[in-house]
This record gives sequence, C-alpha cells and structure tokens, in this order.
Amino acid sequence: MRGLSLEFIADLHIHSRFSRATARNLNLPTLDRYASRKGLSVIGTGDLTHPAWLAEIEEQLEEAEPGLYRLRPGLALEPGGGGARFLLSAEISSIYKKAGRVRKVHSLILLPDLAAARRLHERLDAMGNVRSDGRPILGLDAKDLLEICLEISPETFFIPAHIWTPWFSLLGSKSGFDSVEACFEDLSGHIHALETGLSSDPAMNWRLSALDRYVLISNSDAHSPDKLGREANLFDTEMSYPAMVRAMRGQGGFGGTLEFFPEEGKYHLDGHRKCDQRLDPEETDRLGGLCPACGRPVTVGVMNRVLELADRPDGHRPDGAAGFTSLIPLAEVLGEAFDVGPKSKRVQAAYEELLAALGPELDILRRVPLDDIRRVGGDLLAEGLDRMRQGRVRAEAGYDGEFGTIRLFEAGERERLGGQTGLFQAARPSAGRTKRKASPEKPPQKSRSVKSRPKPPPLLRPGDALLDDLNPAQREAVTYGGGPLCIAAGPGTGKTLVLTRRAAWLVREGTARPDRILGLTFTRQAAAEMSGRLAHALPFGPPINGLPVMTFHALGLRLLSESTGRELKVLPEDAALILAKKAAQGSPFKTRDLSVRISLAKQGMKRPEDLEDPELARAWERYEAGLAQAEAMDFDDLVVRTVRLFETSPDFPAAIRERWPWLLIDEYQDVNQAQYRLTRLLAGEGAPDLTVIGDPDQAIYGFRGADAAYFQRFAEDYPSAARIRLTRNYRSTPAILAASAQVIGHNPGRERAELNGDRDGPARITMAEMATPRAEAEYVASRIERLLGGTSHFALDSGRADGGRDSDLTLADVAVLYRLHAQAPPLAEALERAGLPFQQAGQEPLRETDGLDFAAEKISLLTMHAAKGLEFEIVFIVGLESGILPYEPPRKDPADTAEERRLFYVALTRARRQLFLTRSLTRTLYGRKAKPGPSPFLDEIQARLKAADKLPDRPLKPKVVQLGLFD
Repeated sequence: MRGLSLEFIADLHIHSRFSRATARNLNLPTLDRYASRKGLSVIGTGDLTHPAWLAEIEEQLEEAEPGLYRLRPGLALEPGGGGARFLLSAEISSIYKKAGRVRKVHSLILLPDLAAARRLHERLDAMGNVRSDGRPILGLDAKDLLEICLEISPETFFIPAHIWTPWFSLLGSKSGFDSVEACFEDLSGHIHALETGLSSDPAMNWRLSALDRYVLISNSDAHSPDKLGREANLFDTEMSYPAMVRAMRGQGGFGGTLEFFPEEGKYHLDGHRKCDQRLDPEETDRLGGLCPACGRPVTVGVMNRVLELADRPDGHRPDGAAGFTSLIPLAEVLGEAFDVGPKSKRVQAAYEELLAALGPELDILRRVPLDDIRRVGGDLLAEGLDRMRQGRVRAEAGYDGEFGTIRLFEAGERERLGGQTGLFQAARPSAGRTKRKASPEKPPQKSRSVKSRPKPPPLLRPGDALLDDLNPAQREAVTYGGGPLCIAAGPGTGKTLVLTRRAAWLVREGTARPDRILGLTFTRQAAAEMSGRLAHALPFGPPINGLPVMTFHALGLRLLSESTGRELKVLPEDAALILAKKAAQGSPFKTRDLSVRISLAKQGMKRPEDLEDPELARAWERYEAGLAQAEAMDFDDLVVRTVRLFETSPDFPAAIRERWPWLLIDEYQDVNQAQYRLTRLLAGEGAPDLTVIGDPDQAIYGFRGADAAYFQRFAEDYPSAARIRLTRNYRSTPAILAASAQVIGHNPGRERAELNGDRDGPARITMAEMATPRAEAEYVASRIERLLGGTSHFALDSGRADGGRDSDLTLADVAVLYRLHAQAPPLAEALERAGLPFQQAGQEPLRETDGLDFAAEKISLLTMHAAKGLEFEIVFIVGLESGILPYEPPRKDPADTAEERRLFYVALTRARRQLFLTRSLTRTLYGRKAKPGPSPFLDEIQARLKAADKLPDRPLKPKVVQLGLFD
C-alpha cells in the first residue's frame, strides 16, 4: 500500500524536452512509462521553472500522496501504466562572481506542491530568462537562490547538484568552492544533502570529514528517457514528499544509492581530451597540471579534486553512512556481450525480451536470480551480471568530458564463456583498477519460474563479428586476397570501417601478423580513430603492441630516427615561421607566403637549385641555413628526407618492406608527390600487398600540393591491381545525396558511381537568403534554437514526414560551415546572443594537427576544409555567394573551379539528416562592400530539391555583455 513503509527507488534529478540537448520525447507519459521499465517508483519532474513544462505538469498531473503526483486518468501510454509518482523538481545554473572568481554552481530544487512551484517560476521569471531553457542560467549567487527558495516555501529542499563536476558545481575544480560554507555562508545550515554526481561515488566522498553531516544522494541527470535510473536512491519510508525529505535530512529511512561505477563518469580522472591524454592525479601533479602533449592546462577531474580536499585515507566509512551499489546499465552489459553498441537494434531487441521475461531493469541488475537470467539470456549474460554484482570489472576512466568504459570481460572470454567462435571477441582490456563493491546487495530471492516452461533460445547468438554487418562491396574489399587493391569509397560509405576490418580480417585469417601490417593516415585524429576501431576488432589487445597506425609524418620521424640512431628535433610551426620571417628579409615575400612556397616546393621534392625564381631560391637557402644552425628539421622534411634516404640507401627500404609487407593507406586522393614516392618505395615493385582507399571527388588540398591524379594512376602503377567501388551511403538522406551528386557531376574527367542510401529525412534542402551577414547569422542561430530548443514545432521545422519521431539531437550534432575564416565573426556573435555553446576551428590547418575537440558537446563553427572527414546530423553552409564559392581572392588568381566544386561537395556530404544553404544579399569582405549574386554552384542543384525558408521579420536582439555559460 502506498502509505506503508516499503523500499522504493527514486530518481529526483532529470530533465524535460524543454532543456537544451535533450530528447524530444521527454514528456510526462513517456517518463511514466520508462520509470516502470526501469523499476523507479518516484521520479523528479525536472525543469519546473520553464513555463510550458510547468503548464503541462499542472494540466497532466494530479496529487496522489502528499507532495507526490501521478498522471491523470487516460494519459498513460500503456495499459496498467500511470503508477509512477512525480516529485516537483528543477535545476538552476548560477553564474556569478564571488571572492574574486567566477562561480558556476548548479542546484537541484525540490518543492512541496504546485503552488510553491508556480511562485518560484514567477519569482525567477522576473529576474532572468527562464523561458529559453528548462535549466535556466541566472546571474544569481547560489546563496541568494537558496534564500529565495526558502522564502517561496520553508518546505523547499535545496540540494547542490553533481557537486564534483569540474565546471558547474559546488566543489568543482574549475569554478567551485572548497566547502559548503564558503558558498552558502550563514545559510549553510539549510543544506542537508549533496548530490555526488556520475563521476564520484559515496566512498570517494567519505574521505572528506566535512561531508559527514550530509546525506549523499545520487540521480541520473537524465537527458533522455533511457538514461533514467542510471543513478538513483533507495528509500525505506512512507512514499510522500515529507517522508522523503525527512530521510534526506538524515532522520531515518534513507537506504543508500544505486551508482554508476564512477570511472564511467566523464570527469573522473584528469586529462586533455584533444591530445588524448588521460592522467592520474599523481601524474597531473608531476606535470605541474599541464598536458604533456601540448603544454596547456589539463582539466582536473573529480578524483584529483577529492584528493585535494580529502583529510582521510581511502577505505574509511563514517559511522551511520548509507551504503551504495555500483551498477552498469543493462544495455551496456548486452552491448559488451554482443560486441556491438548499446543502442544497436540487436541490443534493443534483447533488452525488450529480458524485460518481458524478467521484469524491470533495476530488478534484473540487482535482484533477479542468476539462474533465471541464464535461462532467458544465456551463460554469458549471467556471468557478466554476476561479475557486476561482485564488483569484478575493468575500468578505463573517463576524463575531460569523455565517458569512461567499464568492461566485464577480457580478451577471449566472450568466446569461451558464451560457447561461441568469433562473435564475442573482447575489446581492448583496460589498465584501470578493479572496482570493489562498497556494500553488498540483499541475497537474491528464490526463483519462482515454472520448470516445465519451454526454454527460450539464448539471446546471444553466433555470427561473424567482422563480416556480418558489411554489405557485399564492403565484404569483397575486406576479404580481398593479396596484391594491390584500390577502393574508391564515396562519402559515408564506411571507408574507415572497411580499412580497419580488412586489417582485422588479414590477422584473423592468419594471412598477416599484426606487427607486419602498417596503416597510414593523414591526421592524428584519423590515426586515433583507426587504432580505436582496431582495438575492438582484433583479438590480441591494444594496437600499440600489435598493428601500427600512424601518419606519413610520424612514420618519417620514426624511420629517420632509426637510421640516425638519435632523437631528432622537429621545429613546431610557430618556430618554423620565425625562421621564415628571418629568411624573408630582403626578399619580396611575406613570412607566411614564403613558408607556403617552401612547403609546396618540398612536397614536390624540389631543392632550392631547382627553382626558376632566384629570389625564392635565395630565401629558401637562408631558411635551410637557419634549420641547420638549429640542428632541426621542419614538418615537411620528415617525409622528404625519408624519401631521399630510401632512394640513396636501397638496403634500408628493403628492410622496411620486410618489416611491413602489408600497407593500408587512408585518403589516398590526398597524397602529394613526396608521399606518393614514399608509398612507392615502401610498397616496392611488382604486385605488393598494398591497399589504398579514397575518393577523388573529395580531393580538396591542391593548394597544399596534393594531387588526386596519383589515385587515378594506381592501376598504371600496379597493372594487376583490383578496384572495388563502395556506393552504399550510410550517412545522408536521399535529398542530400541527390543534391551533392548533381553538383559534383558538373566536374569533368571521370565516370562516377551513384551513391545510394535510404536514411529518413527531409525530402528537400532548406535554402535561405538574408539581407546581411548579421541577419544570415541570426537565421542560423534561430534555426539551431528551433532544432535543439524543445519547441512543439520541431518535426515540422526539420522537414521530417513523421512528426512523431523522437529527436536525439545535441549541440555536437550541429555544424556551421563557411568558405573563409573571415565569415565567422557574425556567426559567433549570433550564437553567443542565443546562449548556444560553440567551438570554432582555426583556418585551414597546414599540418596534420586537427582543429576541433571532436567529442565536445558544442556546435562546431569551421571552414569547409576543416570539415573534411567529419559528419554532423545538421549542417548549415553559409555565405554561398559568387566570389566566395568559388573563391576569387582580391588581387590574386581565382581558385581552381573544379577543386572549389569538390570543396562544396565535401561540405554538402558532411550532413546526415538536414542541410541548410544560406547566403547574404550584401557583404563587406576585405574592406569592400558588395552585392554578390548566388554561388553558381547553387544553380547546379535542381529546384525540386530546394525549399525556401526565411525568418519572420523582427528586430535583432542587441548584444548583451554578461557572464556566459563558458566564461
């Protein structure tokens, strides 16, 4: 009965669809449904300060027990639904200055009734903008917010949220305080509970004696229904708001928490994600808090911050502290068992079958007898859950915003335990610690299953993990025998997947040892992606001990170091520019112009004496003299000197070919002459085991010396070579594929295989013309707000036929592309006005460095060149005007039209779901105001694929200078 004391589970910190970067189906009936599936009795409403969400709460909920609400009759999505209880809650982000520092503190607020919720909304609405985001950002001291809440109702329960998150928390390393008292001062006595967050667990918090007086709670902070209950609270009390508050005040009835393994949290350890540097606190201290790769400050994680404030050793448990149990979401357990992603169709089908047979997810994870799990899900799943319940896991901790990974199985165990061959090859074993379980669960209940019931087949079925999910052309490429192979792979056809699967297949079939295969890429990001995929595809562990993947330049450095027997000095780009500046003195060349000319000449394997321009030759000689004096090389020398070493010492390349007889090269259309000659020398004559993959229609680096002709002449270089085309596109909608094909089809010179795909999405591309670049930027910001901001018109605005489909868009799913860096400022200003976090890549990088933090939860602003190799759900391509695309620089020759068209093709094919093409009717660029016409490339897209769009006429908001979310 509802009024009796009975253990139940509550998740009190969630969000609605009115918060940014949340799922579109976060409505009350859906939350009720998922609460039942998870095994939650009480969930927070979240976001009650948002007027539209508060109105839905008032309309759709009715009071059940004191301070708890349920769906009104007839609103449940399923028969028997409507049993979940809702507790009124909200999260507020406070950004303010205190004691000389910017503070960013998030607070979870629980309210006793709808009248108090309405009063809080009205009070905060008068102070700031609570209408654009379900989790509003207010320039309000957290102490003042607490005071307001207590004025609204003395029964308000105020909880500092996810207290250790580096940003946006009470004790966070970036913008928090060192104590509760420093934040709330004389009101600290009104704080009774603290939310530990995903990256810490109670055991970590027990190391601070100052936290002993607080009840430690945990919640999911869910941004989509499927994340409900990933952390939650156990209550053994009457189910009512007053009873739950008493429990969280430490007055009895709080039964502990259900936790993430804290290593899985995004900020558990320190590090710098951009440089792929994960650090323990001791390493961070030894390095002075600086990234060992780039020298910039690392993000200090939760463990480090806990150690900084701790006054007790690990393992201490305060008297009377509630226990906790660490769990892994069931979808993740299934994903590891299947060796697929947790959102895959196969995992979802197994998940549904398990719930139908065994009950809610948290019961399966915690209580259901292993024999019942084994009967329904098979031995491997039962073994995995048994290990989880005992805390026998392997953890690769999260850092700097990247979730960690918790593993239940090591290499080869899936195959052995599941009785399978090849399906459950284990992922790379982690070097993380084995997680102990802090408090044991209650013993499982005896099974009440009927023995005569037919035994269903196990959910984990055999197959070939390397080949089963490939289409025929991909499989042909992966399983090709020996000899030269050229794979023409259009955008979104699975290029990296095929290349890594081919390497894995060669190893698995015994054709090649992993250390005898060399993978070459053009950027460190691509090398990291390929290595990461290999780590999950190969059965023998990390690629660092097996199959090497590196850039051309990294290979050159390695080989030159081997040949000289010493560590070589390579000048970073800024140091090389200083040399170029000195060399340019007395010449007609500016510093960067000279640097580019020398780089192009080196990539073309020229020497100063080969140049026809004597001024350039003399300046280059001065530059080389500076390098010699510094006893250093520049970036281009890494490949050029390796080629010359090979050509002058034939025994050396022979030894390298013996070391790596199998070569796999990505993005072969982007090789320059030096890289091409190095490839030929590495591969040798005849019919080498050389696989190259690429797409000449994406050759956009001619200005750097790249030449797609080398891709086209592969068959001439290797007459016995096979050629395979990949034409199945898994990225973009048919409309995007059709438009991009129409554009690139205007380039002469070769036959093109039509890309085909059937991804759902709008039937047309959105086109917009605005009066000025500022109006164009405002249009982009407004449309992004529509796409991410939770309006009821989302499906219509996005152009999707099925308006009822859920949206999983986040900020990182959106990119704004432009031809020139000079087009970026009004876009950045518009996003700032809208409060939309973004990151901006620099101008086209001239080296193999990468311009973005690819895992960041931000909108990306970047040039078309910088977008190469990336993909986004939503893409805006702005400034599509004559003179900009194709580019006609002032007082210089126009850019090559065919390459500019390829650049536009690359930009178009970055979009998965929806594409916006915009232009301004006027523009001032390089000090000249003009009224350019549309880019001629727009006319190459048929009218049937275009849909005009515009913003309603309204004045632009003035730029407001205030503390922003990421200040």
